[in-house]
Amino acid sequence: MARSDARPVITLRSTAGTGQSYVTRKSRRNNPDRLVLRKYDPAAGQHVLFREER
Repeated sequence: MARSDARPVITLRSTAGTGQSYVTRKSRRNNPDRLVLRKYDPAAGQHVLFREER
């Protein structure tokens, strides 16, 4: 069974400029805009904003 295009894999890139990233899935139907999450950046040693990269 194929993966759905409604929940694509996205990359979250750190806004701190460290190059750290997370990979997750999101629902295009419920969240059509770019996702922004506050997550831990081990290179920066603190929680920073991670933005969806396309």
